[in-house]
Amino acid sequence: MINWFLEPLQYEFMRNALGVGILLGILCAVVGTYLIVRQLGMMAHAIAHSVLPGLSIAFFLKMDLSLGAFIAGIISAWMVAAVESKSKIKADTAISLVLSGFLALGVTLITTLRSKFDLFAFLFGDILSVSFTDVISTGIITFLVLLMVKLFYKELLFYTFDPLGAQASGLPVNLIYFGFIGVITLTVIASMQTVGVLLVLSLLIAPGAIAYLLVKQLHLMMMVGALVGVVATISGMYLSYYQNLPSGAAIVLVISTFFILAFLFSPSQGVLIKR
Repeated sequence: MINWFLEPLQYEFMRNALGVGILLGILCAVVGTYLIVRQLGMMAHAIAHSVLPGLSIAFFLKMDLSLGAFIAGIISAWMVAAVESKSKIKADTAISLVLSGFLALGVTLITTLRSKFDLFAFLFGDILSVSFTDVISTGIITFLVLLMVKLFYKELLFYTFDPLGAQASGLPVNLIYFGFIGVITLTVIASMQTVGVLLVLSLLIAPGAIAYLLVKQLHLMMMVGALVGVVATISGMYLSYYQNLPSGAAIVLVISTFFILAFLFSPSQGVLIKR
């Protein structure tokens, strides 16, 4: 049993992949908890697809890809908020419009600029290619996000459950909103190399959703979601190693299995337990 556990660790790429996967399991669970409570799951989906134009332009200009992706993600979120606030169009429609438009723009820019951008890696990720530098950068992002959550937990809690009350009490709700959008964008950027944009939503939403079925308090949701994210990531990596499966897909399959189990057998909300 010990040899089964230690064998993958002799390879540097597996150690790096597990390191960044554990960090992302924690980061995505904490951010995803707020997404679930604020019902902003589709916003993360839109940002994940809207970073493609920024990546294309940054690749063409030989800039930092993360910077280009961050700028594009913030612009897309601002456009969603502007369309929703300045017209009768609802948030889901605005998100769909921005998502499809940015994705089409990104694909067009890749063709027009003739960028040798790896679209397959962008869509599906490649966690086995991460370097130790990627682990360090992901660790820094995770630390900064957790520090912000710790410092502003009460304000975030108030804004999350009662945005109108938070605005009436004088909290800078617009600043909190765009700060939160920035955190979502950073999380998406950090997760892209692991599972790609097509699967990143599962990594962001599923651990928090599982915790939502199991516990009620926000801080407990974060802790349970982080534990689920870490266990699912490690399990998915070992499943990928021994069964020769795509790593990102294996991680998402494990998380999805955990969600099905929680949906059926949650002590308070499980479908089968209720019956």
